[in-house]
Formats: sequence, structure tokens, C-alpha cells
Amino acid sequence: MGIGSMSGINTSNRASSWGATGSVLTLVLLTVSLVLSGCASQAPVPMAQVDVDIQSAATSVEAYRLGSGDKLRVIVFGEPDLSGEFEVDGSGAFSMPLVGQLDAFQVTVRDLEQKIADKLKQGYLIDPRVSVEVLNYRPFYIVGEVKEGGEFPFVSGMHVLKAIAIAGGYTYRANTQRVYITRKGAAAEIEMPASQGTAVFPGDVIRIPERFF
Repeated sequence: MGIGSMSGINTSNRASSWGATGSVLTLVLLTVSLVLSGCASQAPVPMAQVDVDIQSAATSVEAYRLGSGDKLRVIVFGEPDLSGEFEVDGSGAFSMPLVGQLDAFQVTVRDLEQKIADKLKQGYLIDPRVSVEVLNYRPFYIVGEVKEGGEFPFVSGMHVLKAIAIAGGYTYRANTQRVYITRKGAAAEIEMPASQGTAVFPGDVIRIPERFF
């Protein structure tokens, strides 16, 4: 075969190679373009929902704080006469044998265990071991545009949609997009999305507003 023929074959091979490479590059650029256009068209997450998610994450890791209406089981190991079930009264306190009255308002379960142990060390027990468990949490309240508003027992994992279902569901006048919640001890209510991401806590007052259209 002559030199001219060899040159023609090489030129043809190079053209074929560049054609394949160009096709691959075109496909890659097209894919990147589609991904970028998809990202640009995706609706941004509303800031209100971001705030709710941050708040839910923060409160989920924070230890539960006791208040009036909570029912507790206190166990002093090896001391059945000191153990029992107690309810936190309206002032946020309860009474135990030997220990007397204890302030439990806004106290975590672990802190309360330590408070009871410290009291028992004062002339009663040398090394008391104390366990505190919340048997029943204080209730939450739901009012406004629900079919059966009122007071309901709190259960772990409660969120707004579950609370609305417990209250019989929405009325036909209800605004199903948002709720207003007054947290225990707060002076004002907070507007929150009506979604599973909005947690309900013991003592909350939930108000379902009316829609105006």
C-alpha cells in the first residue's frame, strides 16, 4: 500500500476519533445543562419552613422540662417506702416522703433525680440511687376551626396534623395552611405551618384560624 493510501487511512481514523469524542462532549454538556436548568427551576425552600425545621431539630435534642400536670414515677432503689407516683401541682411542685416538697417546674428529669438524691443524702441515705420517669405528660389544647376543640392528653411524637386529627379534623371554614401556637410560658402565639414538621409539646395551645376566601 502506498504512502498516500496510509495517509488517507490515518486521516479518516483521526476524523472518526474526533467525531466520537465530540459526541461524548456534546452529551456531557447537554447533561450538565439539564441538571443546572433543573436546579434553577426548583422552588426555593420557604424561610418559614427552614425556621421550623431548625426549631424542631433544636427542641428534639433538648431535654423535656417538667411542669404542672405531669405525673411522675419516682423510684428510690432499695427504698420502696420512698418510691411512688406523684403529680406536679399547679405551682410546679410535689411532695415526697422524708424529702418534703420539691420544685419541679422547668426542671429536667435528670436534674430532678439529682435534686431528690441530694435531699436524701441530708441525713437519710448514704448513697441514694434515684430514677424518675414521666408517666403522663401535661395535656395540650386545641381551639378554633376544628370539630372538637378542647384539652387532650399529650403523647410522644405529637405534631400539628396529628393534633388536628385527634380534635376531629378541620371545619369547612378552617385555614389548612397555618396554625398559631402558644408555648407554655410564652406571652404570644407563633405562626407555624400546618404540617408534620411542626411539633406539639405538652402545655401548647394550638389555634386553627379561619380562612377568608
